[in-house]
Amino acid sequence: MTEPDLDALFEAAAVVRGRAHAPYSGFQVGAALRDEAGRIHAGCNVENAAYPVGTCAEAGAIAAMIAAGGRRIDAILVLADSPSPVTPCGACRQRIREFAGPGTPILSAGLDGLRAHYTLDQLLPTSFGPEHFIHGT
Repeated sequence: MTEPDLDALFEAAAVVRGRAHAPYSGFQVGAALRDEAGRIHAGCNVENAAYPVGTCAEAGAIAAMIAAGGRRIDAILVLADSPSPVTPCGACRQRIREFAGPGTPILSAGLDGLRAHYTLDQLLPTSFGPEHFIHGT
């Protein structure tokens, strides 16, 4: 991934992170992804008093991509203020898997910049995906 691409993802994630609705945990997360057309889509976490119905930043970014007509994730960056790298939760790893391949970069960033670089296959090995379904008949 080139530095301008990384910079654009980081900037988009930083902007939406500041808009996160996190009154319960205080843990704001921003995510930005690049789709197959090179467009950037971003999302932030949205907590809810009924904890299980909150939305992760990655899910918001994926929804924004789909709403804009994108269908493939080329790279995704997750930004949070944490002493160690923050990676997508298990549910979001599966959400990413729906629209990405095993080698898709998943980047973890802190407020000071990039912290870690993974691939989807590293975070979700031997995953279940759309190709497991038998189409037709």
